[in-house]
Amino acid sequence: MIAGVSLTALVAAGCGGDDASTDNQATVETPPASSETTTTGMPTPLPGTDGVAFQLPGEGGGDDNAYTYDEAAVPVGSTVTVESEEEDGRTTVTLNATGLAPTRDFGVHVHTQPCGPQPSDAGPHYQNNVDPAATPQSPSTDPAYANPRNEIWLDITTDGDGNAQTSTTVDWAVRDGEAASVVLHAQRTRTGPGEAGMAGDRLACIDEDF
Repeated sequence: MIAGVSLTALVAAGCGGDDASTDNQATVETPPASSETTTTGMPTPLPGTDGVAFQLPGEGGGDDNAYTYDEAAVPVGSTVTVESEEEDGRTTVTLNATGLAPTRDFGVHVHTQPCGPQPSDAGPHYQNNVDPAATPQSPSTDPAYANPRNEIWLDITTDGDGNAQTSTTVDWAVRDGEAASVVLHAQRTRTGPGEAGMAGDRLACIDEDF
């Protein structure tokens, strides 16, 4: 089964659709930019991109959230599209990013909770085999559990335009209702004992229905 969620990351603005003025359309070939969005609507993706754009927490609204917590790294209007496919007990997750900060690394992981106004709202990493020693206050850093075979890691390095693409396949299916978002972090993911799975600050979050 395929559960694809296109989530465009406006790292700092609300998710949004265009809200063009009917009067302007009748008399002006290209409506003014101010008529295309409202303060309560979803933000518009950057030109040439598709999907849901990253927004600032507390702005806009919608069933799926795409929040930026660091506009320099994940600008408002940048986008991330996540697609998840399960087949024969294996799960493949593909990520396409557009308009992020150029030429830099991001750690990217699937998390257990939906995105919220605070970066911590997304909860810990989703694990196929859950680390019994982990707690909400002290997430797993044991390489036996915090690794790309037991979690879903999608680390990327953007090109000069801030774009990147990656995909990973794990040998298990995601349990229903236990994975809800994808989080972009400030650094590539570490793998050593006591720091495995750590990737620095949470820069942005996208809801995804796995």
